[in-house]
Amino acid sequence: MFNRNLLELLVCPVSKAPLVYRPATEELWCSASGLSYTIRDGIPVLIAEEARELSAEERETLREGR
Repeated sequence: MFNRNLLELLVCPVSKAPLVYRPATEELWCSASGLSYTIRDGIPVLIAEEARELSAEERETLREGR
């Protein structure tokens, strides 16, 4: 289980922008860089090389605040 209080401290390592927690996929999304970081065993893996690019649909979801 991810501790949501960490979101106050964590930023995207690429853009330094805030991250958005997506509980359905257990990921942290960054709208600025368009990257998604996985959460393994409750620990965010904030390594740019291991991040995946958000799809156009996922980016739109972030823009709309859903």
